[in-house]
Amino acid sequence: MKNIHKISLLVFSAAIMISAGLKQENLSNRKAFAVMPADSSVKIDKATGLIVDKGLDMVTAHCTGCHSSKLITQFHTDRAGWLEKIRWMQQKQKLWALGDAEPVILDYLAKNYPASETVNRRAALKGVEWYKLK
Repeated sequence: MKNIHKISLLVFSAAIMISAGLKQENLSNRKAFAVMPADSSVKIDKATGLIVDKGLDMVTAHCTGCHSSKLITQFHTDRAGWLEKIRWMQQKQKLWALGDAEPVILDYLAKNYPASETVNRRAALKGVEWYKLK
């Protein structure tokens, strides 16, 4: 029964991704938010904004059905960090066991979104007086 649930979820996720890719969208707005790699020879998938490389299909099927691909492009870490993030999602967010797909996903993420010296986050807020909401 669990396998049927997993297969249904994967089929549903794939259907969502296909329909999202078929939508007529303003691509100029989409590019404004995309994180573009420094290497101009790298191809970006128009539907997801992720780098086109071996394993993209697995990442799309297993990851973007639950969250935006932007969560992937903004998080850069090594293979161990990606594995830690997957384990956290499995423990806290009910991510299913990835099985044979896990090493493929980890290879893709570690290669295309590795640890970086650059931090893609805004600076901490300063001079803010916080208060409790009632």
